[in-house]
Amino acid sequence: MQESYTEAIRWLYSTQAAGIKLGLENVRRLLDALGNPHRQLACIHVAGTNGKGSVSAMLDSVGRAAGLRTGLYTSPHLVRFNERIQVSGQPITDDEVLAGLSVIREAIARSGCTPTFFEITTALGFLHFFTQRVDLAIMETGLGGRLDATNLITPLVSVITSIDLDHQKILGDFRAKIAREKAGIIKPGVPVASIAQSADVREVIDEVAASLSAPVTYTTEPITDLQIGLAGSHQRLNAAVARDALAVARLGISSDAVKTGLKSVFWPGRFQALDDRLTIDGAHNLAASQRLVQTWRECCPGVSPTIVFGGLQDKDLDEMLSALAPIAARFFLVPVKNPRAEDPANIRLPSGIAGVVFPGMQEAVEAAKKLAEPILVTGSLFLVGEVLSWIQPQLGQFQASRQ
Repeated sequence: MQESYTEAIRWLYSTQAAGIKLGLENVRRLLDALGNPHRQLACIHVAGTNGKGSVSAMLDSVGRAAGLRTGLYTSPHLVRFNERIQVSGQPITDDEVLAGLSVIREAIARSGCTPTFFEITTALGFLHFFTQRVDLAIMETGLGGRLDATNLITPLVSVITSIDLDHQKILGDFRAKIAREKAGIIKPGVPVASIAQSADVREVIDEVAASLSAPVTYTTEPITDLQIGLAGSHQRLNAAVARDALAVARLGISSDAVKTGLKSVFWPGRFQALDDRLTIDGAHNLAASQRLVQTWRECCPGVSPTIVFGGLQDKDLDEMLSALAPIAARFFLVPVKNPRAEDPANIRLPSGIAGVVFPGMQEAVEAAKKLAEPILVTGSLFLVGEVLSWIQPQLGQFQASRQ
């Protein structure tokens, strides 16, 4: 009997039990068994701690505005797995996922490799983009860069967004260590477009780039004269690095396409207003939470929201809450539908601010709706995905994922 999409996704998710294994040997063997589709693609590679999803979405939007057939590979998904792999703004279909995973499982059997969830997903992205004959594939790293499964490509340009502390247990305790992992996407002679970085991070990027004769351009000034589809002043700097990356890639994209693409870019879960009272933002580390506070003050000056908050055990949740406290009327703490979720009862609130623990996100949002203040849901992209699937059921049933 033919396998269904649901069964194929269940198999794929079962590979998450092996956890995260950074390294390139397994994915190299898998891609070799698939005929190395990644070598046939023109790519832009994007790494960073914060902003890489937004920059990737901007690159994709501008590419489409220029008439290119684009592929966009990002993670994690918010609601459904298919969001991770898009062609010209459309997620891969269930039938295409099923067909692609069937080919990949045969290649795994032939090659004898034991790829992880992310390696299989990356291979599926490469295979789909090759099959769909995309003109430009924008590939976002999953974790780090040097040993990330996406790092077998030789891109037109390597893009590095803001680097800060996150995934310290895997990538290192200091920004410079994390920067070295992210700078691992730099290839010999391939230009680098980086957002403005702190001195310690810039020193590492410059060192790695110089050793590989890769010219580096740092974007330090935000775009001020164009409309940007994403909220927050930090997105104007992200837009500028996307513009600069496309210029360095020499794709011949016009200024009109840049203007149109940046105006129309949409990236769900990033300061997204779902109605006149409910805003969601996937900020999931300290630097992103600080940026969220800045954006809230820019967009909602003088207003304090009820913050519905949930996060993962491996995040600095106490520091994130302390960063959010100055704008919060109160905190409603909730569990996240993820095996790595922190029990909200274990989350410590900053002193002097009220907090209530709820059994789930829906209960917390419903309680917040009975109050006068606007509502901000944040702390995890996985939590944001739960809200989206509930408020906008047309997006599909929420597919929980560890990664």
